[in-house]
Amino acid sequence: MRHFGHLPPAVRRKLFHREPGEFHAGSPARTLSVALGATLYCPATRPALARDVVKQARRGVVSMVLCLEDSIADAEVPAAEDNLVRQLTELATDGAAPALPLLFVRVREPGQIPRLTARLGPAARLLSGFVLPKFTEDRGLPFLEALAAAEAEHGQRLFAMPVLESPELLHLETRTDTLTGIARAVEKYRDRVLALRLGVTDFCSAYGLRRAPDMTAYDVHLVASVIGDVVNVLGRADGSGFTVTGPVWEYFPQPERMFKPQLRRSPFAGPAEALRTALIEHDMDGLLREIQLDRANGLQGKTCIHPTHVAPVHALSVVSHEEFSDAEDILRPESGGGGVLRSAYTNKMNEVKPHRAWAERTMLRAEVFGVAREDVSFVELLAAGLRDGEADA
Repeated sequence: MRHFGHLPPAVRRKLFHREPGEFHAGSPARTLSVALGATLYCPATRPALARDVVKQARRGVVSMVLCLEDSIADAEVPAAEDNLVRQLTELATDGAAPALPLLFVRVREPGQIPRLTARLGPAARLLSGFVLPKFTEDRGLPFLEALAAAEAEHGQRLFAMPVLESPELLHLETRTDTLTGIARAVEKYRDRVLALRLGVTDFCSAYGLRRAPDMTAYDVHLVASVIGDVVNVLGRADGSGFTVTGPVWEYFPQPERMFKPQLRRSPFAGPAEALRTALIEHDMDGLLREIQLDRANGLQGKTCIHPTHVAPVHALSVVSHEEFSDAEDILRPESGGGGVLRSAYTNKMNEVKPHRAWAERTMLRAEVFGVAREDVSFVELLAAGLRDGEADA
């Protein structure tokens, strides 16, 4: 699979200076953790779950979480497990299915991991791993132990994605100890932890808060302080850190076809103003600002609860030609001794040693999301994805 692989080759050539690279479920964890991109959550109760997965794969989704936790009622869990097993078995036996996204199951308790993998049998090969809710050291270690046992039992690699969302992490008096414990737990199982996910909705819930559609998570100071501390302890660029993903955006437009009239009135070469207007009118400007702030604060990818969020996340994940040019200059062998370089765009300084970690992260993102042509902006990337989805909408 590859990002923007759902677009025709001619469109990709028009958009990219360097096209996104291919990856698969067996790719290195470092690659996959960045390639997750917009991870789309879907309740496991959906009666057409298998068809939904295929549909979203054809629209460019490369990672999905099939949820057995907060998205469904407690009484629905047994039926949801039955549905999940039935639908994944259907997918595993469908020879006509396209390349599927990386699939994860969000479980409620550790015992679900061996139970589900056993029930799935051969269909368990479709799973890339499990999402572990309300993760702390005490609650998380049994999940990680169950995952390691299931991996050994079935002979396939299974990743964990712990969700950091507990009150102990939010509350100031317990935050440091909780973060230290989480760091111990994930370090012990480092090879199995693909990424750490932030549960900002739970953070807000602890204080009866809910951000409005024109506000980002970073405008809520209680939440922003936790994000900063999580990245400080768990997201370092010195080799000890993990990929930390952006929080969920709760708002979505209706209907899904909201962008189409504006895009039809504009030629592909110049859709910028119409698309910007559509985004602002439908409260998507908050999402765009939050994605940019995620990146500025050390987060990659994003948890998504609606398909309309996927294209903006992926479009803003593409490396700009300017970013690529700067990163390439910083990482040239002849620059290894340090010093300061003038950007090829002549608008900034590139200080080789302090900017090296940024350049390395940028190049990894370029591998999986590609590099835009010099004259291609986020708007063109988003417009191309939205146009391509018209036939399926």
